Amino acid sequence: MIKTAQRRKTRQVHYRNVPVGGGSPITIQSMVTAPASDVKRALREIRALSRAGCELVRVAVKERADIEALPAICDASPIPVIADVHFDYRLAIDSAKAGAAGLRINPGNIGGAARVRGVVEAAASAGIPIRVGVNSGSIEKDLREAARTDPARALVVSAERSRELIEGMGFRDLVFSLKSPDALVTVRANRLFAAGNDYPLHLGVTEAGPPLSGTAKSAVALTMLLSEGIGDTVRVSLSGNPAGEVMVAAVVLSALGLRKDIPRIISCPTCGRSRIDVFRIAERLERRIMGQRVNITVAVMGCEVNGPGEAKEADIGVAGTRGGAVLFEKGKIVKRLKGNFTEEFIREVHNFMHAKGK
Repeated sequence: MIKTAQRRKTRQVHYRNVPVGGGSPITIQSMVTAPASDVKRALREIRALSRAGCELVRVAVKERADIEALPAICDASPIPVIADVHFDYRLAIDSAKAGAAGLRINPGNIGGAARVRGVVEAAASAGIPIRVGVNSGSIEKDLREAARTDPARALVVSAERSRELIEGMGFRDLVFSLKSPDALVTVRANRLFAAGNDYPLHLGVTEAGPPLSGTAKSAVALTMLLSEGIGDTVRVSLSGNPAGEVMVAAVVLSALGLRKDIPRIISCPTCGRSRIDVFRIAERLERRIMGQRVNITVAVMGCEVNGPGEAKEADIGVAGTRGGAVLFEKGKIVKRLKGNFTEEFIREVHNFMHAKGK
């Protein structure tokens, strides 16, 4: 396991009952693909994300129809809903009034100081935080030339401008994010900003890409920053089903030892000795348990060579045999499984988790 530095000390904000920063657990975020105006579809996605382990969710607010739908979404959502607004400051103001648990804006494209003040006053009145999101693609015009030679520094300058502007309005319930499609630019920008500020940071690589390359790029940036104690909430931005983003973020936090309540799955690489379909079993298991909040290690091993011996530290696991598989706990065989045993194995895991969680 990578040795992580002590967490950076920050202020704390609350999205309803979910704290961010101030030593609270690093939270997992995602964003629905449905327009807010499609309430049923948006809620269906939010519930799926929540089951996958998402703790904060963003919804794009682009027009009046989205504002009209927002109260129904916020009331029915199992997790806090953050309104994501670009360009039209009035939509941000109305989102705060409509029940959003937080706002995400980029002052660089929301308008001048007067418009930002309107958003800040609405957030203060509603008692909700604002995330200032600074992205390479939407940086202010006067910083674009500087961004060509030092893109990380340009992101920091943009974020500092927003900080000074909003602090001057007497508002400090802020979270900042500095994102680039380049993982190393993202890392440098967050390091620079973190060195001079105590605001919580939302981490992510913007427009990271499709699942494979996006996961790799995001994991690089997140691991570097989180292992240095930087970061309070994360999103892995992938093209495709957002539930996949949540599982990747969960695995990163678990692997770094930053969230002990996220299940860990270990499985052997497939080889000619494997007697079971390790990939299929492990993948199905992952989909079914990663949204749970239990400190547990589960193993899926292809044969008796690799398991239960090599996986004896796992709380519970399965290993393929000539006639099916064996179920083991801490290296000790407790049951023999036959036939199509995948669902039986997953039930055993759920029972173990339930007993451990009592």
